[in-house]
Amino acid sequence: MNELRIYPDPILRNKAREIKDFDPEKLQYVIQIMEEVIKEHEAVGIAAPQIGILEQIILANRGDGCISIINPKIVESKGNDILEEGCLSLPGVGIEITRPNFVVIKGIDEYGKEKIIQATDLLARVLQHEIDHLNGILIIDKLSPVERVKFDIGWRRREYEKRPPSRIL
Repeated sequence: MNELRIYPDPILRNKAREIKDFDPEKLQYVIQIMEEVIKEHEAVGIAAPQIGILEQIILANRGDGCISIINPKIVESKGNDILEEGCLSLPGVGIEITRPNFVVIKGIDEYGKEKIIQATDLLARVLQHEIDHLNGILIIDKLSPVERVKFDIGWRRREYEKRPPSRIL
């Protein structure tokens, strides 16, 4: 269950299910596995589908620990920033992506209690990246058609395995 899923694993393209049954013990277990993967890979975020669990759970590493959000939804966003993003499920890939640099995320904690997070800069980016994963969206989907063809060729040739991205989300 906790094996890191790598593109083109089909589970990464599925939409994660909203969690309605709040079993704190189960959710804490899944969150613990996700935290271990973040630490092992020195990542700043992860979504449950990346470890084969099609449920809406994301984690973001703020440096002083991880925050988890269940059933996250972006309720407000503003500003724009361009930054290179990497992805645990696309090792070696780094893509410049424009995203809002301020977001408000509404979700739930593992006990079913409402949780609201205001985030800026890197944390805002991480949360948006992980929410994309819950919808089956990968950073390569942000490429133009020409850039996507170049990526596909490079991926088949295993060119990305030779270089680490600047940020792993």
